Amino acid sequence: MRLKHFNIDLGAQIFLSCSDTSRLRILNLIMNNGEMCISDLEKILDFTQTKTSRHLVYLKNSDILSIRKFNQWVFYQIKDEVFDIVKQILQFISRDPILQKDQEVYDTLYSNRELALNKLNIRPLR
Repeated sequence: MRLKHFNIDLGAQIFLSCSDTSRLRILNLIMNNGEMCISDLEKILDFTQTKTSRHLVYLKNSDILSIRKFNQWVFYQIKDEVFDIVKQILQFISRDPILQKDQEVYDTLYSNRELALNKLNIRPLR
């Protein structure tokens, strides 16, 4: 379901969520690679579990991310309702060296089968 009527409250939530570099890095990885779990994000971004969890909870409470549980893993994905606007925001910063480095780390870890996606034989969205 795509967003039909964009209102100022939802816009404010999205822009506040995107006002933090760590949350932008998380959103960029999830946007580029489909759903991701917290352990994968920790490895890629070199964040602590606490920091990663705090930012994911913030994004989830802002109605940007949804979750899917599979065994002991919780996978986060961008909600359909806000997918288009988040994609447009991230397109403006897609050439940032930090975001490109994050994607390179993801590609390396994915090819080395070190991410939960590989352990569960789940393919990323590409």
